[in-house]
Amino acid sequence: MSTIPRRPWASAVRLLERDERLFAFLLAVVMVGGLATLGLAPLRPRYQFDILSLVLWFAAYKACILALVTVNPRATRLVFSGALAVDLLIVFSLLYLTGGGESLYYVLFFPLVAINAYYFGRTVGLLITLVAGLLFWAACWLVPPPATWGAVVILMGLVGLPAFALAHVAERERRGRAEVERLNAELTGTLTRLQAAQQELVGAERMATVGRLSLKVVHEVRNPIAAIGLNAEMLGDIVGERAEAEMVEAKGLVSAIRDQVGALDGLTEEYLAFARFPRPQFEEDSVNEMVSALTDFVHPLASRQGISVRAETDPTVPSMAIDRSLLRQAVLNLIKNGLEALSQGGSMTVTTRRVEDTVEIAVSDSGPGITEEVGRRLFEQFFTTKPQGSGLGLSITRQIATQHGGQIQWSSQPGAGATFTITLPIKRPEHA
Repeated sequence: MSTIPRRPWASAVRLLERDERLFAFLLAVVMVGGLATLGLAPLRPRYQFDILSLVLWFAAYKACILALVTVNPRATRLVFSGALAVDLLIVFSLLYLTGGGESLYYVLFFPLVAINAYYFGRTVGLLITLVAGLLFWAACWLVPPPATWGAVVILMGLVGLPAFALAHVAERERRGRAEVERLNAELTGTLTRLQAAQQELVGAERMATVGRLSLKVVHEVRNPIAAIGLNAEMLGDIVGERAEAEMVEAKGLVSAIRDQVGALDGLTEEYLAFARFPRPQFEEDSVNEMVSALTDFVHPLASRQGISVRAETDPTVPSMAIDRSLLRQAVLNLIKNGLEALSQGGSMTVTTRRVEDTVEIAVSDSGPGITEEVGRRLFEQFFTTKPQGSGLGLSITRQIATQHGGQIQWSSQPGAGATFTITLPIKRPEHA
């Protein structure tokens, strides 16, 4: 297995990828190189010193600055500000020790001011230029002959103008980079949304294909189901006229066939209702009256199962524009689910309540509740926990609530029942 040889300078390049490290490195190279270069110029005997040692100590100091910004990048600006002050003092000291106005070390102001102006910006660059001019004047004043103000102004102009231009270019480059990063972030977000939309579209296309196939299957199955049901009914009539023991068993079998046919017929009707969902016809009607009539309708069935059903209506709920038949179907679906959850008996409450500009219709039961795993998939089409369920009841209920400009929510505590709440605006929005 071949391995790619590691270049020795690759780690150094990665180390300098961040702007603050690169700036510290470049400033160190420029200042140490400038100091070493000026050390080649001969000095008068009384101003001579060990330039090599100075360059080595200066390089070590710059290495410490690079290490500081690498270890603690949050304090980068503070570290660079302190380093700038130290650099200015070092240049001033070199001017003072090597003849003031006669020294060549004032040239170090050029790279020092320019690179710091690139990092800190134009305003700070102009301020550093002013400080450099004053330090040059002070060094010349301490080591006669003093410099004239004209010479100081010329030095400040020669130092400050390139620094200002470099800072201006740097700020434009930073703005351009920020704009590119912003556009890149927007592009990344757009691509993410497009990928999500594409996945949703694929899922929707699959569901549409399944829906078309289901609709075709339902159409093809309805006629045989109707024929089986009719024949089972006729066979039941024939069997019922005889009293032999075998006929009693046959009558039970025929009754079971008719029950299963009825269940299949109910499933096909629910699929067709979902596929051919009617357009709602809104009329002013009473939600309270609809809920009361619906609980009266299911009361006999619930009583046979040992379940108590009661309605609690809020008299402040006004008449509102609803499709009574569709909204009745939505609430009936919730009641059916509750009755199936209360197969061992219990209680169910259907309540209405006005909450500011909305009306809430809540169906609560005292059943076993809903687990978190099932709750995440409650409104998925064709998802059901019942052996013979279609998995469309809650989807239809949510679609009806949405068409009324509302929404449906649920809450549950395992072992303490579940509550489904349909929230409808009293004044239906036009886009609903």
